[in-house]
Amino acid sequence: MSIPPAVWLLRKVSRNFHSTGTKRMGGGHGHGRDEPYYVHGEHMYDLDKMKNQKVKIPMAVSTVFCIGILVPIWATIFMQRKTASA
Repeated sequence: MSIPPAVWLLRKVSRNFHSTGTKRMGGGHGHGRDEPYYVHGEHMYDLDKMKNQKVKIPMAVSTVFCIGILVPIWATIFMQRKTASA
């Protein structure tokens, strides 16, 4: 008994979800697998031990604040000038 071509094709084609597994990228953050290349990971965010903390933190916060205020103001002025010149 011969199988019709449509039935044979339906048996061959399937719609299953398939994905490959995630790749392990060496561990990082102090797990010891890539110790000679990523030594600073364990103490990277120790803000309490930062040198000149009283200077660096307020400077970083004020810089981010100024950028957050000045960029939208500059973008608005730039757009208004472009619109006015047309």
